[in-house]
Amino acid sequence: MSRIPLERVNWVTTIFLAVTFLIALIGTPIYLWNFGLDWFQVSMFIFYVYATGMSITLGYHRLYSHMAFKAKWPVRLWTLIFGACAFENSCLDWVSDHRLHHKHVDQDEDPYDISKGFFWAHMGWLIFKLQPKPPMMNVADLRKDPMVMWQHRWVQSIAVVFGLILPAILGFLWNGWEGALGGFLLAGVTRVVVVQHSTFFINSLCHYVGRRPYSTQNSARDSGLMAFMTFGEGYHNYHHAFQHDYRNGIKGYAFDPTKWAIWLLNKAGLASSLRRVTDEKILLAEMAEARRQADAHLSKTPSTAWENLSSKGKQVMEFLHELTEKVSESYHELEQAVSDQAKSSGEILERCRAQTKELRDHVAYVGRLQRSGILG
Repeated sequence: MSRIPLERVNWVTTIFLAVTFLIALIGTPIYLWNFGLDWFQVSMFIFYVYATGMSITLGYHRLYSHMAFKAKWPVRLWTLIFGACAFENSCLDWVSDHRLHHKHVDQDEDPYDISKGFFWAHMGWLIFKLQPKPPMMNVADLRKDPMVMWQHRWVQSIAVVFGLILPAILGFLWNGWEGALGGFLLAGVTRVVVVQHSTFFINSLCHYVGRRPYSTQNSARDSGLMAFMTFGEGYHNYHHAFQHDYRNGIKGYAFDPTKWAIWLLNKAGLASSLRRVTDEKILLAEMAEARRQADAHLSKTPSTAWENLSSKGKQVMEFLHELTEKVSESYHELEQAVSDQAKSSGEILERCRAQTKELRDHVAYVGRLQRSGILG
């Protein structure tokens, strides 16, 4: 116990996290056992999960933190009210922390630095305040927004009224005191726990689980599984490479309901100026990362040592070198087209994608051989 800096514990946050979790873990099952579940409670729970969860991902994150698009006042007001209901602090505080995370990712100044461990990144940074909170100098733009500042001043009141009391009132109108208790427990407390840990997963598991096709310069990873758990935020390696893109999942099959919601708002005239990275720049990042990984494997077995390899090992390394050269040539060709602001043909893009995939697959194969000791 002496190792726990009790004087550095944020007791209000700690008690809130513990109490809500215990209520969701114990109180909600007891309620369900005694009173069961009806369609109204299920509908209200689902509504609140998406309303509050996507107010964080669409509002706090992509709109306010990264300015990935512009939104009209009804969208901004909605995300500020229901974002408050997630009990993740005010938009101003949230954005300040998140911008610090991107500026200092994996470094000590990163508020939820994953190098300090999974628990720290997940929620430990909220429980323990080991360093004084830095002045919020990185949100000067939001301080000029009267709606953001209104929410900042009243965030806790908004959260309690709209996030806990309102579900209870709606439940009461539906089914008396039994419905009120159900609304408070399900759409209120249990929903808060679900949405909060969904957000926490972005800071923890999204830096642990998945691939890094765009950059290995930081710990952020892409994971389709995590995307399902985080309203589309699981394509985190892409996001850290291109943080101002309104999309996280750029592939056609990618699960990104936040992206779809922004697109629909744009079609409805409620969002505009959607920022989107070009296919060429995305592909250049993938090609550069594939080359970096290939060069790393080539450096482990330099060409001067190839004569000591088996014939198969020599063929594997020679093919890796050949693929790397091809990708390098295509990279420079595509890079020149981008610098000249010329539109690349579909044929060039498809060739670059095919070469990058082949190199990436072969890099993975070489890595397996090196780990098994076949390539030394």
